[in-house]
Amino acid sequence: MRGNFIIRQKYIDKLKPYIGKQLIKVLVGQRRVGKSYILLQIIEEIKKQDKSANILYINKEDFSFEHIKTASDLNDYVLKHTRSEVKNYVFIDEIQEIAEFEKALRSLLLNTAYDLYCTGSNAHILSGELSTFLSGRYIEIPVYSLSYNEFCTFQQLENTEETLQKYLKLGGLPYLKHLTLDDKIVFDYIKGVYNTIIYKDLIQRYEIRNTTFLESFVRFLADNTGQLFSAKKISDYLKSQQINIGVSQIINYTHYLTSTYLIHKVKRMDIAGKKIFEIGEKFYFEDLGLRHAIHGFRQTDYGKILENAVYNHLIINGYDVKVGQIGNLEIDFVCEREGEKLYVQVCYLLQEEKTIEREFGDLLKIKDNYPKIVVSADNFSGNTYEGIQHISIRKFLSKWD
Repeated sequence: MRGNFIIRQKYIDKLKPYIGKQLIKVLVGQRRVGKSYILLQIIEEIKKQDKSANILYINKEDFSFEHIKTASDLNDYVLKHTRSEVKNYVFIDEIQEIAEFEKALRSLLLNTAYDLYCTGSNAHILSGELSTFLSGRYIEIPVYSLSYNEFCTFQQLENTEETLQKYLKLGGLPYLKHLTLDDKIVFDYIKGVYNTIIYKDLIQRYEIRNTTFLESFVRFLADNTGQLFSAKKISDYLKSQQINIGVSQIINYTHYLTSTYLIHKVKRMDIAGKKIFEIGEKFYFEDLGLRHAIHGFRQTDYGKILENAVYNHLIINGYDVKVGQIGNLEIDFVCEREGEKLYVQVCYLLQEEKTIEREFGDLLKIKDNYPKIVVSADNFSGNTYEGIQHISIRKFLSKWD
């Protein structure tokens, strides 16, 4: 076990109510966002609550557990190490590496002697199989890269403009706390994470043959972060670049990428009719450092970077986020949480009158009383425009944690 954790209290608080309950606790998220350490923090919490706890920890990235390949192997290992006189807490890290793992979980869940926890880095496996075989018997908790406030804590940095720029450039992978925040050092590490996702979670798992296109497609999404696309538009664009990839293939590759949590797909909704559109969506990266490792960090992309950072902060804080449409106008984010709504527009700078009129004016066309804000890189904030609040990106990223 590894000690000296920086506690990610948000996730511990989400898990605490389910300790000891007959539900499988599933932490999901991209590789290297800190799921394993959250498991270890929960283990420490359980030890405080239950002094007699029997802890079984299986880490599929540890060669010591290489022999656990199937559901039968998993079940046999747990039974062998069970202590009948106490509660047995079973933790399985990167469970998608175990074939038909859901069968073992379903069997173990029948016995009240077990309390089950697992992590996974593949949305399709965890959502698909778990929902099919374990409907109503698991709780899924997404884990994300560090928020801006967490980044400040991990790096022991003050909340300053310089720190914000480091966060927007280098991203929020927790392991960065062990590295000098030098661009080359950090991006060398991040490229290693990216290669693991591409080759282990995508190419090997989905048996992808056209690896050149896969990497080109990821770079295309990085270059067009926050742009509204459909699979057909992407296919048409690629054909114009002499790359002949059909719509169905684009859909498949998009599914593969979202399944690893490398990117998030955000659907559009009609604000007036509350209808979700079947075509046209935006894509954002789970971690900005990964985006920049793929595409490079360019000042000309700053508007896209801000939009991605705002999206990430919203989902970290529990919002369900859609791209809004009202008539022919686009609202960057329509956010819902616990029955409440929030509308957010993002722009680089509010220096020109026409920019101010566009960003605030579009929000004014929404005829309800839910909060509406504009986020920008301007240092000033707190002003309002006909009741709509302006918030600087640093202040926005410091909220709600």
